[in-house]
Amino acid sequence: MEPKLKLTKKSHACVRLEKDGRTLVIDPGGFSEHDAALGADAILVTHEHPDHFDEDRLRAALEAHPGAEIWTLRSVAEQISAAFPGRVHTVGHGDTFTAAGFDVQVHGELHAVIHPDIPRITNIGFLVEDSLFHPGDALTVPDRPVETLMLPVMAPWNKISEVIDYVREVKPQRAIDIHDALLTDLARPIYDRQIGALGGTVHGRLTPGDSTDL
Repeated sequence: MEPKLKLTKKSHACVRLEKDGRTLVIDPGGFSEHDAALGADAILVTHEHPDHFDEDRLRAALEAHPGAEIWTLRSVAEQISAAFPGRVHTVGHGDTFTAAGFDVQVHGELHAVIHPDIPRITNIGFLVEDSLFHPGDALTVPDRPVETLMLPVMAPWNKISEVIDYVREVKPQRAIDIHDALLTDLARPIYDRQIGALGGTVHGRLTPGDSTDL
């Protein structure tokens, strides 16, 4: 049986998914490689923070590939849609769509709380092929089973107990780290050990550039 998806980890919160010769990229932000979005047929962006949304990377990808399109929430779409008429699509919680042959469902509405004094912005997560879920900057629990959870392990808005409880609540078949650019190599074994021991599922991480079949 052929794998549903090929997953390639890029730096921080960015991942590339490949299926049937098509490529979908999620969150090619400012902490990701400059070419993270190049070659993508479809790009998904969870929210407007610069480590997830980098306008220059998106513009470069759309200019290099005239057939490439973006699906994102309103706060991002408003910043880039004028330059690419008809190629930037606004979506929100509950929407379903097909992007470059990938079936996608949208879950979630708000960014996690960073601090009570900081207003919460909007944030959406994407469930791709009814299999892989990328939550962006939130601990959103989809209302359906998840095979592969892209797990935001280290951020200004979370702590490891919340990360572990999130894995327990989603109950994926596997959890793979994202949102890890702020996590030093010295700390990684601690996160690996605690999430692996307490999360209740297979936990792994990929070095940027590494791939795995799902």
